[in-house]
Amino acid sequence: MSYPRPLKDRAREFFADVQDEICAALERLDGQGQFREDVWVRDEGGGGRTRVMEDGGLFEKAGVNFSEVHGRLDESFAAQMPVGEGTKFFATGISLVLHPSNPMVPTVHANFRYLERGSGGWFGGGTDLTPYYPYIEDVTHFHSTLKEACDKFDPWYYPRFKKWCDEYFFIKHRNEARGVGGIFFDYLTGKHADEPLEVGDERPSIDRGIEFVFEFVQGVARAFLPAYLPIAERRRNEPHTEREREFQLIRRGRYVEFNLVYDRGTHFGLQTGGRTESILMSLPPLVRWQYDYQPEPGSREAEACEFFLPRDWLKLGD
Repeated sequence: MSYPRPLKDRAREFFADVQDEICAALERLDGQGQFREDVWVRDEGGGGRTRVMEDGGLFEKAGVNFSEVHGRLDESFAAQMPVGEGTKFFATGISLVLHPSNPMVPTVHANFRYLERGSGGWFGGGTDLTPYYPYIEDVTHFHSTLKEACDKFDPWYYPRFKKWCDEYFFIKHRNEARGVGGIFFDYLTGKHADEPLEVGDERPSIDRGIEFVFEFVQGVARAFLPAYLPIAERRRNEPHTEREREFQLIRRGRYVEFNLVYDRGTHFGLQTGGRTESILMSLPPLVRWQYDYQPEPGSREAEACEFFLPRDWLKLGD
């Protein structure tokens, strides 16, 4: 099959369209807030659209970014990338973080991106859920929706990318999971699908090409709304106390720590001269750090902290 238009152009158009689709759906869900849009231009090349909703009916803060940037990477930073060559790069994608005001509604993150360095191109991204209080039916819905989207392309994808997500969204300095995971992948070119899921679990080498990966990314990106919206709708009117709000703010602190210390997207944006306001739009509007916080034994907060461990959520929900 021939593709007359460059992949980077088709990827850019897809991510811009998905931003429109997601923002429209979130405004309908919120029922009160509207996105403010900042269109920005990057001096080194490219630009983007940052959309932020604040103080809505459901979302305390919601940010949905689209960007298309190009230029030169720092040589030491470029050398860390396993795909491509040289320092010339192009990157486009969508990233979002939704922070609801009600602590019974989970925070959620997603990003999907395409990058080129020299002659090498790859896709990365994923989505993960960060509840404050555990509802197993919400977690199994999120994971089963992602598994269904992955299975349309390869039944190996969900267990591999779920494991990758569990490992990636882990706050090492606290030995805690950020939330209940989802899927995460990076450097997908379609040419190294033989990466083992576990030691000794070999997978036959498959060379499907990057167009197959692009189709997969489109599939999982469009699975985001059906994975998250029913959860938010189900929990938005749950009653909550000031104590539960305080716990939400403490758990948000963990979210901030991960994004600033470990998140690849944050580091990439800052190290390539990205727009600071857009990069840091993922941070919640209010957060709390309480010295040596320990939940009361036997409390719902203690139960929630024990809940945030990598698990086979689909078996747990059976």
